Amino acid sequence: MVLQAEEGRLITSAVRILVATAVPAERDAVAPALGLPDAEVIAAGVGPALAAASTATALTTAALTGRPFGLVVSAGIAGGFAPHAPVGSLVVADEITAADLGAETPDGFLPVTELGFGTVTHRPPEALVYEVAAATGARPGAVLTVSTVTGTAARAARLRERHPTALAEAMEGFGVAEAAAAHGTPVLELRAVSNPIGPRDRAAWRIGDALAALAESFGKITPVLRSWNPHDR
Repeated sequence: MVLQAEEGRLITSAVRILVATAVPAERDAVAPALGLPDAEVIAAGVGPALAAASTATALTTAALTGRPFGLVVSAGIAGGFAPHAPVGSLVVADEITAADLGAETPDGFLPVTELGFGTVTHRPPEALVYEVAAATGARPGAVLTVSTVTGTAARAARLRERHPTALAEAMEGFGVAEAAAAHGTPVLELRAVSNPIGPRDRAAWRIGDALAALAESFGKITPVLRSWNPHDR
């Protein structure tokens, strides 16, 4: 992080930002809109495992070259829980939760934490979530990470019952957050809703509109990210 002298005191410059999307279409929507020349936007791959590996590689490479990232953003399109997150809306995660990391039992699903292992939730910096929501109109709530996309109304209802504050589901956020946590780096997740969660109806998907909304949101949060200081969290 660069330090500059100003009127006899030291101030920190903006942190370097790593944005991890899943696929090139998301990366190409975000990169031109993000007005931070020192940021890096990658297509980390689909699913939590590949997203974690790609994000960890980018974080390690940056650290070894002496230019570490100070914030990681998981970004892309997502399914939204109707009516809470309609198609075309934006969601910013106040928690990033692995929804299907655990075990099925006769009494229902047990998260891995109740089995005595690891974690299933990462929480982005509260103040940053608030600022991003204010700048973009995004609704704060839980964004679920799943390895299998929901395709039935029954599963959508079960997920919402287990996670009452959930607004959206995607496949990468928790993996990105795990990699960031391993490096001690804060994480944020921002999603544009392209389809309702539930029965798969491709005719109802609005991927182009969601990508446009995602790009617009990054234009709006550029000033927030430019001025954000991790020591304020």
